[in-house]
Amino acid sequence: MTNTIKIFALVMCCQFFSQHASGQFSNRWGDQSDGTFINPVLPADYSDLDAIRVGDDFYAISSTMQFSPGMVILHSKDLVNWDILGHVVDDLTRISPGLNWDKMNHYGRGIWAGSIRYYKKRFWVYFGTPDEGFFMSSASNPSGPWEPVHPLWKVSGWDDCCSFCDDDGQLYFVATNFTLDRTTNKKYNIHLFKMTDDGKSLILSSDRIIHQSSGSEANKLYKFGQVYYHFFSEVKSEGRVIMMERSKSLSGPWEVKQLNHVNKTVDREPNQGGLIQLANNESWFFTHHGTGDWEGRAASLLPVKWVDGWPIIGSVGADGIGNMVWQSKKPINLRKTATGLVANDSFNQKALLPQWEWNYQPRANSWSLAERKGFLRLRSFRPIDPENLHKIILRAGNTITQRSLRTDSNVVTIKLDIANMADGQYAGLTHFSTAFYTWAGVKQDGPNRYLILMDNDRETVAEKLDTNWLWLRSVWDLAGNNYYLYSVDGKNFLPLGGTSKLVWGSYRGDRIGIVNYNLKNDSGYIDVDFFKYEYSMQ
Repeated sequence: MTNTIKIFALVMCCQFFSQHASGQFSNRWGDQSDGTFINPVLPADYSDLDAIRVGDDFYAISSTMQFSPGMVILHSKDLVNWDILGHVVDDLTRISPGLNWDKMNHYGRGIWAGSIRYYKKRFWVYFGTPDEGFFMSSASNPSGPWEPVHPLWKVSGWDDCCSFCDDDGQLYFVATNFTLDRTTNKKYNIHLFKMTDDGKSLILSSDRIIHQSSGSEANKLYKFGQVYYHFFSEVKSEGRVIMMERSKSLSGPWEVKQLNHVNKTVDREPNQGGLIQLANNESWFFTHHGTGDWEGRAASLLPVKWVDGWPIIGSVGADGIGNMVWQSKKPINLRKTATGLVANDSFNQKALLPQWEWNYQPRANSWSLAERKGFLRLRSFRPIDPENLHKIILRAGNTITQRSLRTDSNVVTIKLDIANMADGQYAGLTHFSTAFYTWAGVKQDGPNRYLILMDNDRETVAEKLDTNWLWLRSVWDLAGNNYYLYSVDGKNFLPLGGTSKLVWGSYRGDRIGIVNYNLKNDSGYIDVDFFKYEYSMQ
């Protein structure tokens, strides 16, 4: 590295630490170890949440769009500290070929919002995609195995579904048709169907519209006592708010009430989520913030107060409608645990840890945990459109990722064996979204290797490398300012380039990941020795 590049990088590092973090609710989050918590409880991309209580355990699901495996499952004992338990969908090609590594054309599509429920001694997950329709799966254990995803109804223009089992065992399904209905001449009609006893088919003749309003989505169906409650969101002048209608019969008539106020710039629109009733009859609402920032749509936990038979979400105002709550007592005061949202990995297991998700369904023979014990082997192959460098990372089918947390201090370090790279191969540590990407790493050009920094389609060559081992590090702060470092001995790290700003795109937050591809042919591989993720706990 030249002296000029070193000096510039060091100056940028100093500026990085002096910058004031902005755009975050607070620099503190989650469990405060004193019986209270601060929102968000999940400072990362956990969109389209739903949650339930089963005994003393809480389970939640979050949409994953094009990432594989799909539909992540979370587990908690106190609604504040969460772990990633697993995923529902192991093969995205059961949903669409566009979600495979050789197509990669479903950004902003794929697995959208769904619901998780427990009845008939099984867990049931239903979800939709905007193009392929509705799908479902069930399992006796939430950690799996889950049944192969089953197509419930092939249809387009629908979303935000929920299943419901009534006291008599009859199954129902509620969802939004967001396209123009020629009969009603309106969009965002919410439909209710009966389902067959096995939960795998809709009884289409039972279809009826139970609500219509501007942008009405985020459907959930509950029954408390003898009253049915239909939860949904809609768009008002203040933003997307939480609504609810109730009735003593699913046939109606329905009463409607707004449950919360929102502000896009202050509370970032909490809306999609799950209403949870504890064993002591307290109620809580686990929700994403619908207005995303670089980390995506983070998750918060809000208290619920029942007023005149309505579950008002947040702090009840003078108008009887709830407002955002940033700090509260914990629902269940258990000891704080280290978050299971991210994971260090030495790749000694037989399977990948559940924190990992590939960008699209991976090529089956392109990676291995078995070929070299204690390493993740990533084989290189050509991207779909290797000439389009601006979109190269979005078309390279061998990128493995975790969510980027938004905390005061975040550091990810990886160690790579690059001895078996081939001509035309690129590999490194990346931050990416559909709007912007950067990565630091190495390229192989004939017999030579070069340390490089990629910034969208701009490649900066730092220096020639004469080593078979390379350590790469990414550091970012609360505001999403990121910079990279590298080392050839694992001890002395040097800056590589300046700072960049993390962003989100296509409804997804920034991802940290390992990228590996070859612009010339399907050859070469790298071995990843470890992935280490350090972050601020509060």
